[in-house]
Amino acid sequence: MRLGIIGDWSEEGFRYVQGKGLDCVEFCYNHDQPTDKLLALVPSLNEWQEKYGVKILSMGRWGSKRINDDGTINEPVLKEDYDVIDAASAVGCPVFNCGCNYTESKNYKENCDIAAGYFAKLIEYAKGKNVKIATYNCDWGNFVYNDKAWSAIHSNMPELGIKYDVSHCINRHGDYLKEIRDWGDRFYHFHLKGTLYVDGEHYDDPPAGLDPTDWRSVMALLYIKGYDKMVSIEPHSHNWQGEKGEWGVDFTINFIRPFIKG
Repeated sequence: MRLGIIGDWSEEGFRYVQGKGLDCVEFCYNHDQPTDKLLALVPSLNEWQEKYGVKILSMGRWGSKRINDDGTINEPVLKEDYDVIDAASAVGCPVFNCGCNYTESKNYKENCDIAAGYFAKLIEYAKGKNVKIATYNCDWGNFVYNDKAWSAIHSNMPELGIKYDVSHCINRHGDYLKEIRDWGDRFYHFHLKGTLYVDGEHYDDPPAGLDPTDWRSVMALLYIKGYDKMVSIEPHSHNWQGEKGEWGVDFTINFIRPFIKG
């Protein structure tokens, strides 16, 4: 495994990751960001990877409305996903993370078929580009986030992977250890983000290791499942900003690093 962090696509971002003693970074290029700007940035991204010894190992696009209300594919959004796949290929990034929204005009099975069709287009487009496609388990513009959807879609698509974040399962009151046990061999990317409940309600997303998540069991299961890819720190909480936020990132690095076999 390789320990990294979500960063920003600037030279300062690469310098920051290097300064934390990490050698890989994840980019989240979300629905509100124009993909032509990302493509134009490719030469600089390659330059910064070389200069700072920090590899881009994950790129994703969250929150897009990929399916129109009538169940047809949103072609401009599909083109944006293709653009990010092209950018990932050009910088040597091995995985593109995405989701698929649910449309109320169709039933659940129909939505699964539509989503599978969309992911099939991405997989076909990515062939020969050294980029794999993974669905994120966040519900932002996405319903493909649990066993029900994975059983209907991923079970029939062996090339489709999963980007997993324990906190999303916890927030849906699911069993994250069971999900990792059952689906961990399909994981292409993994997030490290804590989550904290107080009085039965979600309270905060503190740094991983300062929350009650059973990270030791999580890491044990990842090794059992043969996961050997990036584990990516996601600083997420508005309570952990500034000096405290940097201390929190350092805490998670020092907490997780002993579990990284290499």
